[in-house]
Amino acid sequence: MGTPLGDFIRTKRDSIQPETLGLPDHGRRRSPGLRRSDLAVRAGISVEYLTRIEQGRDRNPSPAVVNALADGLSLDTAERSHLRYLTKISGSECAGRAALPVRAPREVRPSVLRTLRLLEPDGIAMVANRWGDILAVSSTFETVFGGSGLLDDEAPNLTRYVFTDARARSLFADWDDIADQQVFDLWVGPNVAQHERLAAELAVVAGPEFTRRLNQHTVPQRGALRLDHPSGSALRFLRETLELAEDEQQLVVLLPADERTAEAVDALRQQQRPGLRAIS
Repeated sequence: MGTPLGDFIRTKRDSIQPETLGLPDHGRRRSPGLRRSDLAVRAGISVEYLTRIEQGRDRNPSPAVVNALADGLSLDTAERSHLRYLTKISGSECAGRAALPVRAPREVRPSVLRTLRLLEPDGIAMVANRWGDILAVSSTFETVFGGSGLLDDEAPNLTRYVFTDARARSLFADWDDIADQQVFDLWVGPNVAQHERLAAELAVVAGPEFTRRLNQHTVPQRGALRLDHPSGSALRFLRETLELAEDEQQLVVLLPADERTAEAVDALRQQQRPGLRAIS
């Protein structure tokens, strides 16, 4: 049985063309990408040891080996952080876990709600966690997303919405990028049990679009958020995220990226109800 760490290393190795690392092309090969022997040489470890890591038979490589593998794969900063995280959770799979995965806390601290309220009436903001649970939103956030179906559920979840609601594909102009981001955030959430619970749930209802991304460990590039709004406007937002590490939550603020978006949001705001919506 493999591990998230082994899956990531194998997937990343398969995606690398040897010539990009200055390695000779040895001709036809059984699988695409970098040979296991090539990576082992670049990382300074044996092929046998690399095989054990990829197959999940060695779940606790040392920090020196992890760093050597990151160098051998030429990982960028975000990918290196993800590799270290996967090393941690793959190792923890050997330890005992609770039989029933726990759910992430949904309560938002009063001081966080006060912070969100300071952004009223103009701010487009929400409090969410790494698994996509939307816990509180500003009135303008509710106005912008109110016609999309995102907030229709009693306990809205962005990840579930992206993969199970057809309206999400119409709303997000870059749906594939958003899908990559939501799946990646499931991995980097600090609660492994919660990750397993939601991943198991979505694997059933979302199918291959979800499971393919889960096993690829794609580290996303987060550019501007582009929406094809139900009103007919094309909106572009910059995203600023404040980590609330103590709560396993985030405060996400959307800023209009151009004048046309700002004007469209102003027009939508004329229809909004005042006040904060605390979903939790």
